[in-house]
Order: sequence, then C-alpha cells, then structure tokens
Amino acid sequence: MSDSPTFNLFANDYDAWFAENLDLLESEVRLIAHAWPGDGEALSVGCGTGLFETILARDHNVHIRNGIEPAEGMAAVARERGMNVSIGTAEEAELGENTVDILMYNGSTSYIPDLHKAFLKAHRALRPGGHIVIVDVPRESGYGVLYCLANALGTWDHPVFDGVKPAAAYPLPFVQAATWHTTGERIAALEACGFTVVRTAQTLTRHPINAPHGVEEPKDGHDSGDYVAIVARRA
Repeated sequence: MSDSPTFNLFANDYDAWFAENLDLLESEVRLIAHAWPGDGEALSVGCGTGLFETILARDHNVHIRNGIEPAEGMAAVARERGMNVSIGTAEEAELGENTVDILMYNGSTSYIPDLHKAFLKAHRALRPGGHIVIVDVPRESGYGVLYCLANALGTWDHPVFDGVKPAAAYPLPFVQAATWHTTGERIAALEACGFTVVRTAQTLTRHPINAPHGVEEPKDGHDSGDYVAIVARRA
C-alpha cells in the first residue's frame, strides 16, 4: 500500500470529496453492508480517515474498531473518530497469525502494487474460516477507465473529458497514486494466496456522470458495477 505523502497532504480533501458526493458515499457504504460476511473481530487495512467505518457502525451495525493506515494525516482523523489505528502498509504491517475474523480493504487495494504479498499476509492473519472483503474500483469500469485516462494525461482539464467526467472528479493526486487493478486480477491474486471467493456484489452501475446523483442499492455480481465487493474465505 502506498505510503506516498499524497495522503498526508490531502487527507482533508478525501473527506471533502465525499462530502460533495454524499449519494455516491451512501451507495458504497450500502455495498459493504450488503456484502459483510457476518460477526467477528474485524480490521480495516487502509482505513483512511475512518469515514466508512464510522457510517457503517452508525447506520448498519457493522463495527470495525481497528485499522491499519500508512498515512499519518489520515490515521489522525480516523483516531479522532474513535478508531484504534496503527501506522503501516498492507504489505509490511505486522498483522500476526490467526488474529482476526474479517479483514476489510475498502478502496485500498488500488494503492497496493503487490497484491500477492498483501494477500499472503492477510491469509496468515485470518483465523480459519475467516473472510477477506475487498471493495474497490475495477480498472475495467467506467470510473476505472476515466481514472486511467486522467492519469495518462496528467490532468482532468482536457477536452476529452467534456461531457464525460463527473462534475466533482476524484482528486488527481489520489488518481495518480493508484495502481488500478481489474476485478479479475484481484480474484486471481486472492485464489493464488489460498482464498476461496464466496460472492461478489456491486454498485454504481450508472454512468459516472450520473452515479453521484441518487443512492443506488447494491446487487450481486460484478459485471456492471463501478464499485465491486469481493468476499473470499480462508479454509
């Protein structure tokens, strides 16, 4: 997971962007609640500012009190929201062995270049029968393609985006810090590390221009969503 200074410098921009896109935020939160695999001790890897975890606890009875986050600026906000946060990356943080029931990576796998290394560590950390929940933007989705194009061009201010990009585009520093994986790549990495995928679910199935307008209920599968959840089980 990237420990780039981007997320320290722009920690407030992360929450501010979601404040401009509240329907989109709610759609994504509902996807996580829909896909959540059950009770147990949970850890959020790449918890950011703890925004999602706070809403999940408040509105959906999904409690994730502990987190790992590489950016001190993000972690400070999460701590203010009541989370216990350790500083570290998904690849290098000490997660222990057989220590937790559920690991959540919400939006964080796009900032993990080496998925295999991170998922091997996750497999060791989970108790037998535990679950890993991966929720992220697929590279092949509408948002994913836009982000890859913005990254390649180095700007959102290009005529190619006229009438195409959302009014409140995701901040460019976050786009440029990412490694955008496909859903297939995430599933393959999980299976290579010994996980069995038990379900997928999706939201944001409208064009990115329209996705921020109106809350969308999640549905199973991963064939059309711009935000996809993968739930996999450790034997």
